[in-house]
Amino acid sequence: MLAVPVLILLIGFGPRWSFFLLLCVVSAAGMIEFYRLAVPGVHGAYRWTGVFLSLWAFFMIYCGNVYALIAVISLWAFIPLTGLMLTHHSSAGRSPEEMAMILLGAVYVCLPLGMILMMGRYPQGSLWIFFLLAVVFAGDTGAFYSGMLFGKHKLYRAVSPGKTWEGAIGGLVSSLIVAFWFLRIFRIHPVDPAVMGMTAALSVSAQIGDLVESMLKRHHGVKDSSRILPGHGGILDRIDGLLFATPVLFLFLGYRMA
Repeated sequence: MLAVPVLILLIGFGPRWSFFLLLCVVSAAGMIEFYRLAVPGVHGAYRWTGVFLSLWAFFMIYCGNVYALIAVISLWAFIPLTGLMLTHHSSAGRSPEEMAMILLGAVYVCLPLGMILMMGRYPQGSLWIFFLLAVVFAGDTGAFYSGMLFGKHKLYRAVSPGKTWEGAIGGLVSSLIVAFWFLRIFRIHPVDPAVMGMTAALSVSAQIGDLVESMLKRHHGVKDSSRILPGHGGILDRIDGLLFATPVLFLFLGYRMA
């Protein structure tokens, strides 16, 4: 619960650089956890190169340098693939699949968090970030309690045996209710079918993100992505839904403000 007032302070009242640093830390920790899950045997140099390039990309977003950002993103593929080529016929060589996962880690974790940073530049951007967090967290809470109270029909047993259709529907309804009242109170957008449809897409995307991370953990036989947050698992366990929901809101805002 301590994280809630900290987020409110950093997003709503703190200097922009403090929120930037928070997202950098979350991105780096999330990528390290992803690499441990997806490519546990890959050489540390590849992991840290991916983390370094992602932090560099964050800095370019913070500075508003779109052209340099595009170049940095291209390096996410260039450097691992060059390393694969140079070591292809040696005992230190890695598989193309591992190099692909190095690239995927940056796209999966860094880019959505970078979109959140970019949202802060929009008119009323801080409120839109709070809207995103409120909808995703309400969906998580609603899904948990609805599943616990009413859950009978398994949502996707092969990936997450504990999740149910009743929980998923409860999460969707909770997200819609919170979005409705958030928009009525803060008036950052009219309550119309477009924004409520976007909210539904946000909630569904967040639940898919949760299932995707469950799939990764189940495939590698681990319960949590890490133990960095005692009693709550890892960074990815906390932001898995947020990573999938963020592009939905980012596209919506980009279309509305174009």
